[in-house]
Amino acid sequence: MSKLVAIDYGAKRTGIAETDSLQIIASGLTTVETKDLQEFMKSYLEKEDVEVLVVGQAKRMSGELSEIEGKIVPFINFIKKRFPLLKIERQDEGFTSQIAFQSMIDGGLSKKKRRDKALVDKISATLILQRFMENR
Repeated sequence: MSKLVAIDYGAKRTGIAETDSLQIIASGLTTVETKDLQEFMKSYLEKEDVEVLVVGQAKRMSGELSEIEGKIVPFINFIKKRFPLLKIERQDEGFTSQIAFQSMIDGGLSKKKRRDKALVDKISATLILQRFMENR
């Protein structure tokens, strides 16, 4: 089987999570500076066997798409152009950052580690991937 990979796209940093090849466990992979995301994903997708790329869909409380969607769509188009056979799905990312932060508190992480925004982004990507897997 192939992996599932999720992206929590952010203005500065992007969290990335992946499953194992049996698609049982979702875990944080890394956080990448968003300016380097296209190059990172190009390299990653050339090396790894990925079945689905799950990209978080940012919405406001009203249900409208947020401004970051204006940057996410060109990224998705970049991936589609270079990897036309890769299936790309969207998953609502509502409250993942807040849930990630709370899980860090619940997990007993120190205040210093909770300030690590890259860790929050990686956990958020993992939550997006878990939601996608649950909804499948």
